[in-house]
Amino acid sequence: MTPLERRATVSLASIFALRMLGMFLVLPVFAIEAHAYPGGDDPARVGLAMGIYGLTQAVLQLPLGLASDRFGRKRVIVLGLLVFALGSLLAAVAHSVEALIFARALQGAGAVSAAVTALLADLTRDAVRTKAMAVVGASIGLMFALSLALSPLLAAALHLSGLFALTGVLAVIGIGVIVWGVPAEPAQHRHESRGRLGDVLRHVALLRLNFGVFVLHAVQIAMWVAVPTLLVQAGLPKNHHWWVYLPAVLASFVVMGGTLFPLERRGRLRAVFLVAIGLIAVAQLGFLTELAQPGIAGIGMLLFVFFCGFNVLEASQPSLVSRMAPAASRGAALGVYNTLQSLGLFAGGALGGQLVKVWGMHAVFLTGAVAMALWLAVAWGMRVPATARAGGH
Repeated sequence: MTPLERRATVSLASIFALRMLGMFLVLPVFAIEAHAYPGGDDPARVGLAMGIYGLTQAVLQLPLGLASDRFGRKRVIVLGLLVFALGSLLAAVAHSVEALIFARALQGAGAVSAAVTALLADLTRDAVRTKAMAVVGASIGLMFALSLALSPLLAAALHLSGLFALTGVLAVIGIGVIVWGVPAEPAQHRHESRGRLGDVLRHVALLRLNFGVFVLHAVQIAMWVAVPTLLVQAGLPKNHHWWVYLPAVLASFVVMGGTLFPLERRGRLRAVFLVAIGLIAVAQLGFLTELAQPGIAGIGMLLFVFFCGFNVLEASQPSLVSRMAPAASRGAALGVYNTLQSLGLFAGGALGGQLVKVWGMHAVFLTGAVAMALWLAVAWGMRVPATARAGGH
């Protein structure tokens, strides 16, 4: 990477990290802390307050991605972070679950993922873009692992309102990073006309990737409905679950760095991509076998396998979208991509809870394995862009 590419990657990854740390800190304790609010004894309301963030985010990813193509990436990102910070502030002063629902919906309206990813694509060459996207994915994964360790401690000191206030502060810091830390946008992307959305929606290769990110995040969230219960059944208290999560996440980053980038340079990204899908399918089947007699070591190994596949896909998919999309429609393409990602999160949570309630945990993992097998079939015909194989511009 050039110095400008390194600066762009680190600064934009920090935007994701600051925003996602705030979100992840809330999620592990939300359902418990919500009992202190009027209406907090209604699981349906609490679930809506948790999930509505993903729904409003899904609705607005595409419009904000299109807006970033037309009006500039930085303007849209700053606006989105301001909306997210306002939603966090309203959540911090909320006195009922209904108020939390509104505040969480406003948080989701600050949907800047597509614009941030598009700006990173604008500021990096094809040859290093997967590495840049991997840094973003790694920052999100590290924030997830860090939040699992910090959330119970911070919640005990700050309560849910304090966590939301901290989330707002992190978003404001992110605005400072965008204004003063991120390199200037390339001139050709500041005032160009909006790309055509129809071209993006008819693009077969992009449709494959959009289908994939929906499946990936639906399976991920559905899986987390069941995995914590498995760990408890294996004898690990809830406040010690990070003992399993953190090593699995960190070890998977080492494996990704040692496989994805070297094999991509050798023109084998397609093979790595398909193997990663297969690894997640294998992990889902493995969790099925753990249901009879859960063990901490076995669950930890399966989580490691899952994260090996997940991190590769999380790094390579947005990179491929940015390469395949026309430059003038890059924000639109990443907007559609991030919309499907958010819908996957929403669908995975809703479906996972329903599957566990009606049929039990085995239904979650079996459905996840079938979904990954279907994605593998859809992805089989993918072609990696020539620039990725050549490693050039």
